[in-house]
Amino acid sequence: MRVAHAVLGGLVAVGWLVLPVAEAGADDPVAPARNGQVSGKVGALGDRKPVGTDAVAAGQPVPTQSITPAEADPGEDETAASDLVLPVGVVAAAGAVAAFTYLRRRRRARTRTTPGGDLGIPPVASLPELDRQAGMALVETDDAIRTSAEELGFATDQFGEEAVTPYAEALAYAKSELSAAFRLRQRLDDALPEDDADRRRMLEEIVARCAQAQRRLDAEAPGFDQLRALERDMPQALEQAETRFRELATRAGAIAATPAALGKRYSPSAALPVAGHVEQAKDRLVFATTHLNQARQSLDLDDHGQAAVHLRAAEGAVDQAGTFLDAVDRLAADLATAAAKLPAALTGTETDLADARGLLQGTAAAVPTGDLQGRIARAESVSAEVRREMDSGPYDPIDALRRVEQADIALDEALAGARAREDADRRALALLGHSLVTTGSAVATASDFVTTHRGAVGSEARTRLAEAERRLARAETAATVPETPDASAALADARQAGGLAREALRLAERDVRAYGNPYDGGTVAGGHGGGGMSGAVLGGIILGEAGSGAGARAAGHARQGGGPGSFGGAGTRGRRGGGGRF
Repeated sequence: MRVAHAVLGGLVAVGWLVLPVAEAGADDPVAPARNGQVSGKVGALGDRKPVGTDAVAAGQPVPTQSITPAEADPGEDETAASDLVLPVGVVAAAGAVAAFTYLRRRRRARTRTTPGGDLGIPPVASLPELDRQAGMALVETDDAIRTSAEELGFATDQFGEEAVTPYAEALAYAKSELSAAFRLRQRLDDALPEDDADRRRMLEEIVARCAQAQRRLDAEAPGFDQLRALERDMPQALEQAETRFRELATRAGAIAATPAALGKRYSPSAALPVAGHVEQAKDRLVFATTHLNQARQSLDLDDHGQAAVHLRAAEGAVDQAGTFLDAVDRLAADLATAAAKLPAALTGTETDLADARGLLQGTAAAVPTGDLQGRIARAESVSAEVRREMDSGPYDPIDALRRVEQADIALDEALAGARAREDADRRALALLGHSLVTTGSAVATASDFVTTHRGAVGSEARTRLAEAERRLARAETAATVPETPDASAALADARQAGGLAREALRLAERDVRAYGNPYDGGTVAGGHGGGGMSGAVLGGIILGEAGSGAGARAAGHARQGGGPGSFGGAGTRGRRGGGGRF
């Protein structure tokens, strides 16, 4: 349309220029004399001579000018045509400029996405390339949020919740954007029948939401630095970190034997989720020791900037050491809770089996009962197997409760139509209580693993974990309502959350195996050595140079830098550079 308007305007201009010339040629074929001269066309075009001036000067009468057309005289039409050359050229140039501007604007529009503005996505990026960019954006944003949450915790301990309110709000906003991005990623992974256009739109929205989350964190980073003011308040912050370090070191020694004790009290598989946790906690504390000492030395030399870099690295390691130790204590509590709930769960299963057998006997011979019979047989088998495990010695209460719960849910679904609404809701709520124990344990285990190994974990595992956390939160909210409107839906959320959490853990462990074992020979992909550095890079405490390693490729992203991560998005979280010291 812009091109058409430009051309139309040009044609109007041509008409305006041509009309006076045409009218002049029609009314006065020979132009009048000016300044006492008579002009005309003699011979060839352009052969014009002034006449009359010499005769007047000689006192002779002025002769009449005879105008003889040349043999090939083009006349006034050719003069008018020559007069059109300039306006036509102007019109052509205006049209070319308008076309160029229009095409340029279209190219710019294709490089924009909403929200988020120009994200730098190539306008002709293939779907696989856009998918790779979305995966990298999810990993980077998730890392930034986890690091920001860690440092926000230290700031809260130091200054109180009121002082960190704006930064907590920024973190909550970033989490909400990332959660929405993860939901989109889960939809794509669920193989829904989106066409290429829908898939591209969803991938672009993932990138845009991640960019929005990181921009919000980046915007708050300067204010957060002013609040913490590590360079200014270094003595106080360093003392606080050293106190926390000493508490964890003492605690690590106290619970060092807990995983082994759990393996003896229960089955070896029961303690498997925390196998090696105490050793990894000690590894992080070794790293913290090194950098707390270096921070102290830098402070003694009045180099507060370098001291802040080492302190921030030590804080991240101390926080992850606490995560490992917390996981050991939480698993011990979850196992005890599951063991306490298991007898009641078995009793509920026996009740459902009795109801199901009665329903089977009361069903007419012509009605198919194969599905119900299969569910009954499955529940009977699981119940008998769990009872044998309980009687024979150490067993895994969480796994046993999960199996009983799954078999009982299958029975409950078959009986839902035959039971009264009140009985169905009551039974669903009882099953929900059991499910929240096993699901909560699975989600927490996966979350801890991703947090403490995020230097290697890619977007697929994080996506499953995010969806599991969302569904678990919804189920927990329903369980707290006195009269849950739909206990069956909450129970379904809890079941799906457990499955997603176990899948997330499997995928995360796969990524870490591809990355390399940091505790085998004291090295890790990227070439970092001992002193706890390998675990710090694997845990994302140090933004290590692992971009060329096999694990980084498996995780779908690359690391940059070499210093500790800080509160902020991708644009600011690496601002405390290592200065070659890491």
